Amino acid sequence: MISKMFDRPVYLKEGRSLVREISSVDDAIDYLENWPERERDVTHDATLKTCHMAHDGHKPLRVARDAIRAFAKKKGVLVKEPAVQPWMIKPSSASGRVSL
Repeated sequence: MISKMFDRPVYLKEGRSLVREISSVDDAIDYLENWPERERDVTHDATLKTCHMAHDGHKPLRVARDAIRAFAKKKGVLVKEPAVQPWMIKPSSASGRVSL
């Protein structure tokens, strides 16, 4: 199976305080398909088409990443890489102690 992961994720605002990580062409398609219908336009349609073409192997993944990034920038939802990455956050169920 061919990997459909981007070389670097794209971060998008979702709501007031959430940031969504788009790390694959599948993530990008899901994001675009959930975009509100009343806000869809030619840019949305072109970006979604580009992502589907990349998913099917007709365009390189970097083209899909560039397209979702440009779409997000135009819509004002593009976020620079967050300062705190998910792997930096301690799971709440852990005690923080090292088992011996």
